[in-house]
Amino acid sequence: MDSPTYEPGPYQPPAEPPRPPAPSDPPAAALGNASLLGIGYLLLGHRRLAAIAVLGTGVLLKLTASTAETWCEILLLLWWAAGIAHGWFLARRRTEHVVRRGQRAGTLAVTVAVLLTAVLLRVDAYGIEDRVNEARESGDCETAVAAQDEVWSGHRLAGAPVVEPGDAVVEACHRLERAAATLAAGRSGSIEDLERGFGILAGVLREPGNEKTVETVLDTFLDGLPTEDSCDTADITDWLRDREPTHDVLDRSADTATRTEPAALVGCGDELMDEEAWQQARTRYQHLLDEHPDDTLTDEARSGVEKATLAIELDNVRGLVEDTTSASTGYCDAPAKYSGAPRYRKGVNRALFLGDSEYTDRLPGGWRTGDPAKAALVVCADTAENGAAVESCYYENDKSRYLPHSVTFYKVKIPLKVYELRTGKRVDPRQVQISGGSCPSVLHYEYYGTYDYGPGDEFVSTAKSDVRAAFRPVVER
Repeated sequence: MDSPTYEPGPYQPPAEPPRPPAPSDPPAAALGNASLLGIGYLLLGHRRLAAIAVLGTGVLLKLTASTAETWCEILLLLWWAAGIAHGWFLARRRTEHVVRRGQRAGTLAVTVAVLLTAVLLRVDAYGIEDRVNEARESGDCETAVAAQDEVWSGHRLAGAPVVEPGDAVVEACHRLERAAATLAAGRSGSIEDLERGFGILAGVLREPGNEKTVETVLDTFLDGLPTEDSCDTADITDWLRDREPTHDVLDRSADTATRTEPAALVGCGDELMDEEAWQQARTRYQHLLDEHPDDTLTDEARSGVEKATLAIELDNVRGLVEDTTSASTGYCDAPAKYSGAPRYRKGVNRALFLGDSEYTDRLPGGWRTGDPAKAALVVCADTAENGAAVESCYYENDKSRYLPHSVTFYKVKIPLKVYELRTGKRVDPRQVQISGGSCPSVLHYEYYGTYDYGPGDEFVSTAKSDVRAAFRPVVER
């Protein structure tokens, strides 16, 4: 039997035995991971775990800074404790342990630096927030905002829940700044701006801790009352007084309104009187009497009401007089009183003569006036008509086949409407009849067309003395 043969192959060196893991120092690994930078893993040669540690720390820090929730900080603390424990565990699994004083010192220095920085930032964050809260409690928004502006990203990484309330204070202060600007615009009497400004204040006030800052803005607005324009002030105080109570600091505005409104109403009424806006002026004066009957300015307001009422009455009379074109239009159709007119007294009373002026224009100037404010009477004269017959005479004219002709002469009767201007009531007489001459030796008349029917009935010829005698009972009492 043949024995097997073997051909020699290539040379294979013997495999090296696996290198045992390097000796580890568990305290150094734990201290390295306590830095939250994965240094402990690097010391153990676990670079992937180190990267994961750094990434996890970054994610948790970003989450904490963005949400400012306490549970995120707790989760970060657990992550820190887990990293320390895991580093210690991995190092303890090594078969050999050595004391590496250099690693311990280095990792301790890094960890202390990281933790000390975090502690210092957090302590500083508490200090900042204390200043923010103190400023808010004293009503000083400007100082509160300035303090919160010291917060930077480091504070948010080390203590986001600490500094986050300050952000709410700043946001509230910005809203109060808008409210202050809106209320400042409302000082011009804009009710819309007042409503908007107080709405912002009420919204901020609903958030706890903002009472003093709201009070500061409100006081600044109220201290600006009264404004330079009395009517604007009156509009503002009227709105403040009628504002629905909210049982908070905003209700203080009603006290300011009560204190400021009377003077504003009187001042506004006086301004409107100067502008001849009498109806509005009387409304302002009357508003004071209605809402503040015990105020020291009621006498002035009462006097203002009287003056405004007289001005309104006189303005109404003037308008009616201007619209009068006959004895049946304007004032003669709708008489009105002017309480400031001279009294209808004994003696001669000056009168405002309206309507047909053919005869009234011949009255003495001392009996007549064109100013309603100076008249005691208003006399509306209608068109003259035949009064009592005085005499009939025959007239001849060779050129007219209708003559001789009898012509009757009549007194001039003028229907009247006489009103006492002070009361607007009608008084007597209802008419006057003017006497005069009759039956002149020559009678002139006009005729039109082809036919001459001769003269008709005639008025007596009147002189100024006749007109004066007829109208004397009208103006003289």
